[in-house]
Amino acid sequence: MAEERAYNGKILNVHLGSGEVTPEELPEQMYRDFLGGYGIGVRLLFDRIPKGADPLGPDNVLGLISGLMTGTPIFGNRFQAVCKSPSTGGWGDANCGGDFGPYLKFAGWDGILLYGQADKPVYVFIDDDEVSIEDASEYWGIDAITVEKQLKEKHGKKASVAVIGQSGEKLSYMAGICNDHGRLAARSGVGAVMGSKNLKAVVVKSSRQMIRQHDKAARQVMRSSLDDFVAPVRDFFRSVGTTGITAKSAHSGDSPVQNWGGVGVEVFQDVAGLKGRVVNEKMEKHYACWHCPLACGAESVESTNSKYPYPRHTHRPEYETMGSFGTMNLINDLDALIYANHLSNEYGLDTISAGGTISFAIECFENGILTEEDTDGLELRWGNDDAMIELLKMIGERRGIGDVLADGVKVAAEKIGKGSEQYAMHIGGEELPMHDPKLQPEYFTAYKIDPTPARHTQYEGAKSLGVAFPRAPKDKQDYTNRGEHHKGAAEYMHVVNATGMCMFIMSAAPTDRFPEWINQVTDWGITAEELQKAGERIGNLRMAFEVREGNNPAKRAVPARVTGAGDAVQTVGPLENVTIDVDTMQRDFLSACDWDQESTVPSRAKLEELGLKDVADVVHA
Repeated sequence: MAEERAYNGKILNVHLGSGEVTPEELPEQMYRDFLGGYGIGVRLLFDRIPKGADPLGPDNVLGLISGLMTGTPIFGNRFQAVCKSPSTGGWGDANCGGDFGPYLKFAGWDGILLYGQADKPVYVFIDDDEVSIEDASEYWGIDAITVEKQLKEKHGKKASVAVIGQSGEKLSYMAGICNDHGRLAARSGVGAVMGSKNLKAVVVKSSRQMIRQHDKAARQVMRSSLDDFVAPVRDFFRSVGTTGITAKSAHSGDSPVQNWGGVGVEVFQDVAGLKGRVVNEKMEKHYACWHCPLACGAESVESTNSKYPYPRHTHRPEYETMGSFGTMNLINDLDALIYANHLSNEYGLDTISAGGTISFAIECFENGILTEEDTDGLELRWGNDDAMIELLKMIGERRGIGDVLADGVKVAAEKIGKGSEQYAMHIGGEELPMHDPKLQPEYFTAYKIDPTPARHTQYEGAKSLGVAFPRAPKDKQDYTNRGEHHKGAAEYMHVVNATGMCMFIMSAAPTDRFPEWINQVTDWGITAEELQKAGERIGNLRMAFEVREGNNPAKRAVPARVTGAGDAVQTVGPLENVTIDVDTMQRDFLSACDWDQESTVPSRAKLEELGLKDVADVVHA
């Protein structure tokens, strides 16, 4: 059956405390309704994580779930980690490429749910149908990349490994889950949840190499779709990857500068070292996630800089990493940025949160809230790359001031006090990504209202499944009539994410063919309208989980620097005098979604329309 469709129809339940391993079949209708990834994940975990569970306690459940299209000839390659988030206290998910998602599928499992807590460090070993829980004591305390190599040496080079570094072991809210020596499911503190379970890694081996590997028709659909790709987008990503936009973004107003408090054209004029072609001079070869037709990554030559000794085949930093460590901290030393990326991958740290937290610490130091006595002698100044690197190590190891900072800016500000809260750039406990909503207004409502706050990958306004919804006003400072557009765009992204597709591929692909691709490997005959409805269903269930746990996205505080409110309005540069009309944006989006204006609870009528009566009974009790 596994070779006849895009999914296996079963998951693994692994109880780390008792050692019990039980397979579970999932009905086909669940896949049609929720697709895969965090869609299937939120449907399962809404029922399996008890209300009020401690995110770092035994009642939390961690899922690693492949997308519907992951591992098929139609270029899906992603998986998602799902759980209750320690950083926000609500719904948590993190998206990741690499090869772990496909390999999990090939082994016969669409996902693995991990319950309870082991009494000592362990890892889960999956070899097709054979599953065991192994002692990981010898790997505890070792970085993620090294442990991945060691486990591949033990179980074979074709094994795939999802692993945490020291930050996950030490329960840092910034910890992610690493695979493919530097691809991270990074956000929501999923690595801390894995560490709280004393789970170092999940290792997967498979005798298969693809789902529907003999499907010539699917391969032909893929080839014809590739012929339709937008060549400039494809060529851009293949040549310079996401790094290609860093230098431009630092001056266009897209990338935040100096902890969101500066203007790039004024305080960060020299961005030559951040240009994509300059970064490529440090690279040796292209990198692609499993069977990706874009191959937007690259791997480095070995560093010749003794201060920043990253090894050969270090992943090229992505745009978010270059922004969070570079533009945010006024650092343009390319070797320092590549090394920061490498260290983050070793520790298993989310680079967005780590770079943003360092910016917070620097601004606290610049304003006398932190002193050299607090920082073990580090002089935290803008542009001080040596201090940034050392502070990153301290965060990864929870050493000195790094222990205070390891759970992100919200927790750090609560510990430090002294007015440091004004420099804590977060929403709902999550550090902000590297795209300024004053340039693209929908990011404001995405950052504030989505159950996973401060998440730039929950909005893509230029694409659709072929289902008509309003386009955004061309005038970026026209804040009216954006709600229906944003709702449709968010639902589109839920489909992209839950199916395991990469948003970069989808930015280049003819997305109106998406139903055709799915039907080619499922034989469902699903329509674009049904897919869009699945996206809406996923979005509503994610929000239902969030509000069930007592969170209210409508009441989340958003830093004034993000919206340009009051004294935080920029007086020079491309965003001069731009202030987002937050009330209109929020009101229109909540109204379009049929979520309560005060509580963000999805209406009973909407939930029942989507087939979620059981969920409505919980959140409207």
